[in-house]
Amino acid sequence: MNDTRQDAWTKDEDIILAETVLRFIREGRTQLEAFKEVASQLSRTSAACGFRWNATIRKQYQNAIQLAKEERKSGLRKATPSSNNNESEERYTIESAILLLEKMKTNFEEAGKMELDKEYQQKLQDVEQENERLKNQLSRYDNAWQEMNKLWTWVRESKHS
Repeated sequence: MNDTRQDAWTKDEDIILAETVLRFIREGRTQLEAFKEVASQLSRTSAACGFRWNATIRKQYQNAIQLAKEERKSGLRKATPSSNNNESEERYTIESAILLLEKMKTNFEEAGKMELDKEYQQKLQDVEQENERLKNQLSRYDNAWQEMNKLWTWVRESKHS
């Protein structure tokens, strides 16, 4: 049985969270705003995003965080042309769509497994009922056979006496 939690974070989701937080740091926006944006994209709560960031991801991105803060402070980060911004937004949207489709696929597969399990249980119940019916029928035949044997024995004994 698969013990993976349904709400477990994937590597792709971790990357989206990290990239978004770093972008917000560079732009001088708050991490809370980043958590809200990621939460709406990944269908999670902003608290869950904040917890994931602080408990796991932040440790892996210490250097990138420092660099983003330095870029913000020194003003080296220049506004990107609108075409680059559109490409970034399009890439971000495509990644969101891919993540959504992957989640839907997983949910669909799990629902299919549950349906198969339900069908299996019904078939098992049907077979068990049929087995019980056949046992009862066999028992009746066995009883009838024993009665026939008794009758046959009685007829033989009656003939010889």
